[in-house]
Amino acid sequence: MAAPSCPALLATCLVLQLATARGDGCSGFGNLFTEIAENSAHGSLVARLPAAGDTGGAGLQLCLAGTDAAWFYLDGRSVRLNVSAGRALDREELESPVLMVALTCTEDGFSPVEYRIIVQVLNENDNRPHFQGATVLTHNVSELAAVHSVVFSTRAEDADGDALMYVIDTASPDARFFRIDLPNSGKVVLARALDFESRQQLEVVVTAVEMNTKERFNASARVRVNVQDGDDQYPQFLPCTPRAHRGLTVCTSPVYTANVTEGQLQGGPLSFSPGSVYAEDGDRGLRAAVTYALLAGQESGRFHIDNATGAITLLRAVESSRRTPAISLSVMASQVNDANKYAVTQAVVRVLAANRHPPRFARSTYRAFVPAGTHEAALLLTFGGRVLALRAHDPDFPEGVNPQVRYSLRPAAGRGQLFQVMPNGLLVARADRLRPSQAFSLQVLARDEESGETANATGELEVQGPGQAAP
Repeated sequence: MAAPSCPALLATCLVLQLATARGDGCSGFGNLFTEIAENSAHGSLVARLPAAGDTGGAGLQLCLAGTDAAWFYLDGRSVRLNVSAGRALDREELESPVLMVALTCTEDGFSPVEYRIIVQVLNENDNRPHFQGATVLTHNVSELAAVHSVVFSTRAEDADGDALMYVIDTASPDARFFRIDLPNSGKVVLARALDFESRQQLEVVVTAVEMNTKERFNASARVRVNVQDGDDQYPQFLPCTPRAHRGLTVCTSPVYTANVTEGQLQGGPLSFSPGSVYAEDGDRGLRAAVTYALLAGQESGRFHIDNATGAITLLRAVESSRRTPAISLSVMASQVNDANKYAVTQAVVRVLAANRHPPRFARSTYRAFVPAGTHEAALLLTFGGRVLALRAHDPDFPEGVNPQVRYSLRPAAGRGQLFQVMPNGLLVARADRLRPSQAFSLQVLARDEESGETANATGELEVQGPGQAAP
């Protein structure tokens, strides 16, 4: 009788069929349960068949079959691993970590007998943990997030299934802002309050480390946290003055000032200094709309404020500057979407007497003298050696002295900073830079800072020699 051929490949069964004992040569075999480490070399011993199943018997034939049979080959009574350079036994690549093949034993004159060889592939720590996605992870966190709350989570994977714990690299730039909730959770907790106005972006490094391996493989991810603006700031009147207060920067509102003339109504809104009445939301990333209002006061009924622009208009003229020299208005700016967020500042309206006369000099031209010398500064003199004082007269004021008049030299008359006019109208020269017989024409401007009216005068200056008296 011809020797039987090896049976075709069989599908893996869920129920194992155990063969009954027989007196033939195949009856000495049985089901085998064994294990082998992943990444083992080609030819590694998987199992050794019992001596009773010696293939040296006449007509005895063994055959491996099944979907996993390609992983093994027979070498006498030994079952060995069949791998190659391009096909390693990688537990993570297998559909199941348990391989099962059918061992069929056939002998002349007897029916074939089938046994099971079940091989468990043991895991080795041949994979490092890794974070999914980009090398830099990005999370958005509101500045209003509560301290000690979970603000984001990180998750690393380990193909070997090793347990991982997470730590924050204390050397990362902003590690102080975060901490890990539970070591194996990957949840990151806010350790201190965020402030969009001072920091819009933070960076921290999270490391995942194997807990139960001797290698302690690890992987790190750089996490970039974008701080989102929250509605935690109040409106600010501009231009404001930043001031440090208990480690925070506080915006101090300006005091706005404007002038009106007694008995007169000004067409259109008042012109304030240092600028128009204006406020904006302190949350730069939100810029909520702001509405304006005048708080009730003794004279607030004389004015109207545009609730959208903040422009203030005088509705009723002020009768007397002597009885009412100034009016202080309290201006409130509040957020349209949250009236509880507001700021208040002062707008001072000064009431000026009616300006009937502009300032004027007594004459248009003055003669002046100054001796050249070693002194750094010298007053300009006029005839008879008297000190020259160019003071403008304003008939609107008692004794003609307008305290709002400011004096200046026209830029072309500066002559390289040789001359200077003082607030009281006195002229000063750098005598040590002058030479006898020099002559200068100095243009002096007097300006009423309230009305804007001006007056001009010219000082014709002659430089005298040392010790020479003014004519």
